[in-house]
Amino acid sequence: MMSKVIVVGGGPAGMFAAYFAAKNGHSVTLLEQNEKLGKKLYITGKGRCNITNASDMEDLFNNVCSNPKFLYSAFYSYTNDQVVQFFENYGLRTKVERGNRVFPVSDHSSDVIATLTKALKDAGVEVKLHTKVTKILSEEYLDENGQIVVADKKSGTLKQTVTGIVLEDGKIVNTDALVLATGGVSYPSTGATGDGYRFAEKLHHKIIEPTPSLVPFEVQEAWVTEMQGLALKNVAIRIEREGKKVYDDFGEMLFTHFGVSGPMILSASASIKPAYFRDFEHDLKLYIDLKPALDKEQLDKRILKDFEEAKNKQYKNSIQKLLPSKMIPIIINLSGIDPDKKVNEITKEERMKLVELLKGLPITIIGLRGWNEAIITKGGVSVKNVNPSTMESKLVNGLYFAGELLDLDAMTGGYNLQIAWSTGYLAGNSIE
Repeated sequence: MMSKVIVVGGGPAGMFAAYFAAKNGHSVTLLEQNEKLGKKLYITGKGRCNITNASDMEDLFNNVCSNPKFLYSAFYSYTNDQVVQFFENYGLRTKVERGNRVFPVSDHSSDVIATLTKALKDAGVEVKLHTKVTKILSEEYLDENGQIVVADKKSGTLKQTVTGIVLEDGKIVNTDALVLATGGVSYPSTGATGDGYRFAEKLHHKIIEPTPSLVPFEVQEAWVTEMQGLALKNVAIRIEREGKKVYDDFGEMLFTHFGVSGPMILSASASIKPAYFRDFEHDLKLYIDLKPALDKEQLDKRILKDFEEAKNKQYKNSIQKLLPSKMIPIIINLSGIDPDKKVNEITKEERMKLVELLKGLPITIIGLRGWNEAIITKGGVSVKNVNPSTMESKLVNGLYFAGELLDLDAMTGGYNLQIAWSTGYLAGNSIE
């Protein structure tokens, strides 16, 4: 039976939900408050749009940070292979790069948007831009005392049904089913407002505190800013709290005017809980292993070799082969060794302190950068309020959720867009 369906949010999840609902024979209207669809998609992957990740299913789940089990039905209902096939079928050629990242061959995110727009037109979806929703309407079932009737006291499921929406101009639009795909709060310049959280909360859904994720770190040490612009490759990082490992990784990072950034750092931010920054008694420490290919004994031998070659030089002129030039004065200062000391006068204890420093350069993390720099939002509508097999709300009949609005987030590499495609597909395909 054909239903009237409204999808709120013209991002990847919303576009997929609208497309598949229309393909199932429903009358679908997609509402987007911006002047164009997929505004955030334009800037993903540095404007190239990392569509998905071509790894196997186990790897997909391993790269989901929040609630991976919830995504079982979504990921298996619409896989990464199916995402690639969808775009290929509509004429967008793709390629796989390092880390199994999938990009359009053209390297233009605009081509991804154009393909999705073409698909929506093909499916008969009515797209309305510059259209802002201000309220979700629902019919609540009340008892004789005017209280909402709870169908299942244990799960807290409410007998409630979505009936329509209210637009910014006050117009009421009725609907049989509604998909909320309004995204998170990251990159507010793309129109992210957090409206979806407010809509969901008014309909009794629990909201897990939204926080920036895949975002750079701010640090305490002033000397870090002296290395602004320095990129490190093939280094290892370890983040500890109270001496316990929170995260570790190997790859690339970057020093900035406020702290540290780069691929490893962005991924690390997904593992940092907001509560860590509320408890200032426990430092969050970042340790950088500048020479991960060498153990401490091997590194000591390497330093001895360099010292032997520069035995008549001062310490400050002896480690040029060991480190980038921008880092040398910082390491010299932190090592506590007199920079004018001849290398043949440096003691074993001093040398071992240098080894320790190179194997674990310590930096204190004091916070995350803000929403303007966050790639995604961590937190959102609690998945406990959503049916993982359909993406339908457990609290409101006919209300579906998809994408970043949900408490789902993953590492960089196309995994977050896969969440959007899969949940969007499941929401649109589940509407009866």
